[in-house]
Amino acid sequence: MKSQSSKRISDITIAVLGSHSALDVCRGAKNLGFRTLVVGQKGRSAPYAKYYATAGVLGCVDEVIELDRFKDIAREDVQQKLAERNAVFIPHRSFEVYLGDYDLIEKGLKFPIFGNKHLLRIEERDAKPNQYDVLRAGGIRYPLHFPSPEQIDRLCIVKVLEDGRGFERAFFLAASPAEFKAVSQRLIAQHCITREGLAKAVIEEFVVGVQVNLNFFYDPLAGRLELMGTDTRRQTNLDGILRIPAPEQQAALEKITVQYEEAGHIAVTMLESMLEQAFDMGERFVAACKKFSPMGVVGPFGLQSMIIPGPPKKEFVVFDVSPRMPGSPGIAATPYGAYLHCRPLSAGERVALLIKEAAEAGNLAEVPS
Repeated sequence: MKSQSSKRISDITIAVLGSHSALDVCRGAKNLGFRTLVVGQKGRSAPYAKYYATAGVLGCVDEVIELDRFKDIAREDVQQKLAERNAVFIPHRSFEVYLGDYDLIEKGLKFPIFGNKHLLRIEERDAKPNQYDVLRAGGIRYPLHFPSPEQIDRLCIVKVLEDGRGFERAFFLAASPAEFKAVSQRLIAQHCITREGLAKAVIEEFVVGVQVNLNFFYDPLAGRLELMGTDTRRQTNLDGILRIPAPEQQAALEKITVQYEEAGHIAVTMLESMLEQAFDMGERFVAACKKFSPMGVVGPFGLQSMIIPGPPKKEFVVFDVSPRMPGSPGIAATPYGAYLHCRPLSAGERVALLIKEAAEAGNLAEVPS
């Protein structure tokens, strides 16, 4: 895969872990003539092996390698199968979570990983460098942090992970040190969070605004930043609670623990007057990433943002960063990619397009890491 000679598309397999945005990856790859492969886990492979399996002109998954655990992808025999298929692996959030080891991703996997695998770990707030370091280096506004609960002087969101599922969120709100103590003790008693998890929690000001996730793509071959599309989240019982009339909400909250577990996404657009600010922020993020990893950004990344009111004017506040494949196929329903490419383009197809162009130009080694 390190050869600089051009490669035929039919010689390359686009591979992905069977979760998150695997179908988006596979459909985009098939549209451009690649073979596709999903690495699945027993009990979770039916969508890929049965319902979206390639059958003539239907489907988009050519092959499934089913494992007992996703993490078994690091086994020598599995890596050998991927090497035999000349696979380029597309990372997404589930890939990071289920492998659970960034050292393994960076050093232990022998197959090429699309993009800059050394940037994936910045998504973790307790890593160094992390997303806050990159945002700070880029001069991008993010929520005010409070180092300890004793310093809380406004409504804050406490970002702590669930007990038992360290990748899901058991966030809660607190407007004072006393409220932080009361709510956290209740959540610990309910086994929603642990004291150890609480000790690692991030306390941020609660930013009041409209959530818009900016899903960008950086093409290093063209040196071009693109806005693929925009979306917002739907989260399990949080969305349900927000639909309860205000007089009944407080009573409900005394009995229900709010869960910020993602259930889906919705395509959303924004005012065209916000585009210049959005692109400027994306460009600064791309430049800042090169300070931490010389390869910089390759391919998709997301700046999950709130648009807040002035004065002096509306602006973005970035509360989360996704340095990999986005989790919302619906972003292709927004017009921003089509404004550039003359047609709707999914994130999966945009990734495949860059791999195709790199392969045909003999620059494939510049795309995976």
